[in-house]
Amino acid sequence: MSTRFDGKTAIVTGASRGIGFAIAERLVAEGARVVLTGRGKDALDEAVAALGGPDRALGVAGKADDEEHQADVVRRAIATFGSADLLVNNAGINPAYGPMIDLDLAVARKVVDVNVLAALGWTQRVHAAWMKEHGGAVVNVSSVSGVKPAPGIGMYGASKAMLISMTELLAVELGPDIRVNAVAPAVVKTKFATALYEGREAEVAAQYPLKRLGVPDDIGGVVAFLLSEDAAWLTGQTVVVDGGVTLTGGVE
Repeated sequence: MSTRFDGKTAIVTGASRGIGFAIAERLVAEGARVVLTGRGKDALDEAVAALGGPDRALGVAGKADDEEHQADVVRRAIATFGSADLLVNNAGINPAYGPMIDLDLAVARKVVDVNVLAALGWTQRVHAAWMKEHGGAVVNVSSVSGVKPAPGIGMYGASKAMLISMTELLAVELGPDIRVNAVAPAVVKTKFATALYEGREAEVAAQYPLKRLGVPDDIGGVVAFLLSEDAAWLTGQTVVVDGGVTLTGGVE
């Protein structure tokens, strides 16, 4: 494994498990110190231990859309590890399944708050505290449902489409010293996505040219690339990481 993140500190939201943890794990393996967020302290403590303990990782429990939590995490990242060079906006929710026309508007607002506005808030705070002066890189975790319609998870997809648009705009605003990109995964085998494949994994995977669903490490490697200097001339892009499924007309 390379050491391309030596001396760098990353904040990864929603990182106690699943895709967020895999991203953090990859960054630590390549030399970074990471600050993990999530709602459960016990899960974060386990994640920190798995990543090598307090010399490599710090867990801070809280809600992704809580502005005080955001400010506390950024302060603690800089106080503990000396910088806040990298940001991964991975936290997201999808609390409703069904037609968008029937969706409770309070639920819709919460989806936008967590999936979009929280990502903007994290970016604003890291920018003000560190990146504006020192530069950095941001990756937003979107979804293939933000690239093309996904019936049943319409508001989630709409929020992820908004996140892609925001990624492009921030890339324009924050260059040249800060790069902002996104990834758009298809179904990845995590607890978050269980409802999309449980009991029918073979059927779902058959739609994919690569004939399997994603695993968290598939996303971790791409995010690490986007955050690294290997992607130094790449900004405002959304990398679709989908096993080829969007080529065949599906999003699962």
